[in-house]
Amino acid sequence: MTQNVPYLKPQTSKETTDFESADSGKIAERIAIIGIGCRFPGSANSPEAFWKLLVSGIDAITEVPESRWNVNKFYDPDITKPGKMRTRWGGFVDKIDFFDAQFFGISPREASRIDPQQRVMLEVAWEALEDGGQMSERLADSKTGVFIGISGSDYQNIQGSDRDSINAYTNLGGVNCVTANRISYVFDLKGPSMTVDTACSSSLVAVHLAYQSIWHGESVLAIAGGVNAILRPEATIGFSKASMLSPDGRCFTFDARANGYVRAEEAGIVVLKPLSQAMADRDPIYAVIISSAVNQDGQTNGITVPNGQSQEAALQEACQNAGILPQQIQYIEAHGTGTPVGDPIEAIALGNVLGKNRTLGEYCTVGSVKTNIGHLETASGIAGLIKVALALKHRQIPPNLHFQTPNPKIPFEELGLRVPTTLEPWPNSKEARLAGVNSFGFGGTNAHVLLSGLATDVTDIGDSERGSLPVLLPLSAKSPNALVAVARATHKFLTTLSEGADVSLTDICHTASNRRGHHDHRLALATDTKENLVENLEAFLAGENRPGLSSGHLVPDFQPKLAFVFSGMGPQWWAMGRQLLESEPIFREVIEQCDELLRQYADWSLLSELRASDETSRINSTQIAQCSIFAVQIALAALWRSWGITPQAIVGHSVGEVAAAHVAGALSLSDALQVIFHRSRVQASAAGFGKMLVVCQAKFAK
Repeated sequence: MTQNVPYLKPQTSKETTDFESADSGKIAERIAIIGIGCRFPGSANSPEAFWKLLVSGIDAITEVPESRWNVNKFYDPDITKPGKMRTRWGGFVDKIDFFDAQFFGISPREASRIDPQQRVMLEVAWEALEDGGQMSERLADSKTGVFIGISGSDYQNIQGSDRDSINAYTNLGGVNCVTANRISYVFDLKGPSMTVDTACSSSLVAVHLAYQSIWHGESVLAIAGGVNAILRPEATIGFSKASMLSPDGRCFTFDARANGYVRAEEAGIVVLKPLSQAMADRDPIYAVIISSAVNQDGQTNGITVPNGQSQEAALQEACQNAGILPQQIQYIEAHGTGTPVGDPIEAIALGNVLGKNRTLGEYCTVGSVKTNIGHLETASGIAGLIKVALALKHRQIPPNLHFQTPNPKIPFEELGLRVPTTLEPWPNSKEARLAGVNSFGFGGTNAHVLLSGLATDVTDIGDSERGSLPVLLPLSAKSPNALVAVARATHKFLTTLSEGADVSLTDICHTASNRRGHHDHRLALATDTKENLVENLEAFLAGENRPGLSSGHLVPDFQPKLAFVFSGMGPQWWAMGRQLLESEPIFREVIEQCDELLRQYADWSLLSELRASDETSRINSTQIAQCSIFAVQIALAALWRSWGITPQAIVGHSVGEVAAAHVAGALSLSDALQVIFHRSRVQASAAGFGKMLVVCQAKFAK
């Protein structure tokens, strides 16, 4: 399993979301989506790849692969034929049977008995945490909740068909309830952990529960999503007999050709965190969940027949919870399966709530990701949520495929709805960027989640502040082969960036250093440009040695201990710390704090002295030297700590004793500066009166 290399884009805006609620005092805090992991049809195995699929208008549906079943054996257009299905099509994930068991500490024997749905969710959970810059080891023992939607049990049925091969791992690996629990177990998470099955709305209900759990303080962070795997033909045969599936193998959502849906599989996870905490931690933020609602259809003309009034109620409740008006919503990711019954009911429900009180000529745009990748069943809601989060981030609405002739049962104009057929910019409006996601279970459980974009785009640290200073990119993995895979993935990431992409070398290295776990097999690359970094990666992949490249294996059980040693008088010189002042914001901030505090006592400026020329510098003056050495040393310590370099011991000599006391926490900055200022002042006043005593044996005396 390779590791993604997303870059850190810290949030700097003081605003939360890009709307202000009239009743904001009664609205619970918004929840940020900070990480995404996914496996979608069409080889869309990352947020970036999925977004590319969406904006390119790709149809990822294929014929059923031979690895699942012989479609010729089971296909027949006549649904009355026993044991036959009316479709040859589906949306399938690449290499769903592949699993990096060693990475998660699982034996091959146990792994073979674990449902691929459980396996892929472990991998996708890891990738979502990495995408959000959340190191799994730091989450251990935390109140992190896990909420997963899952329903299918194809793999358990496969294992059960051979009774003689059943072993101690069969039940645990096959039951759905363990899917969320296994994620909690592997990452040592102590928050709520549960599997949700409400059929097609399972994953969006899981997001709702995760949102509520953070709301109520049960979880400080949540992993939520869903999974679906199509491994046997029985369910497809059953849905064919119920006339739910399209014989054309496409979801013609809102189109006159709508005749059922096409089954698909996927895994998707989002990492959720309170918005204020995400901003304080400078996490990357895709979008913000502002409210959610879940309800039930109750009695209808049949348990699988949708209830438009219940769908309206869920949307209205979500708007009320968020403190917004329905007409403020600009986009709805519809459930939109492409069924003759379901599409009109959903569209009319949306129009009844969203179409009222809209300005003449304004419409709410509606679309469905099912036109791209099929109906993912229990995982369909999370696919829609991820699509909307990406759309809000990129400020674009992807096209809804297969929409040629509007369904005559849906009065789009009257309902105030429109369907996008090309990639569109997000509607230009003074209103906030607001969107909703529908997801309905065929047993009647409805879910709706409302999202908002950020008021101000997040900004990165950037390379401009660092100039041409070199940076260090650390990469690691759990095996030599995996390290090569990580290096190859990093190389691909760097070489496939579009021209002008808003990605800085500083952010890439910061994320790799401080937002990634560090495994035993390691590669370190020192570089000052992206081009040089690419060259170093190519050298490593070719087995070549070159300056700026080092790799190796961490010695087991070796725990290096690091000490910070602060020196006394002697190291000062006229350009001391100057390059760091210009290139490192953290270093500069500490020096500026020292300068401001020193001005209370001194009639000179620390910053001015550190920036003086060789001819005008007074750095060798006792008072200026001691204060400068102190300030530069504690600024260096702050910079090292920001890079994750933490000492186990701190010692100091002479002037360095004061710096050591401050860095160790024994003295506040204000107190430490008073000590060093008055110490140097007294010493300066005694200059020229000191004596040195030398003690030695008589035979060496002269």
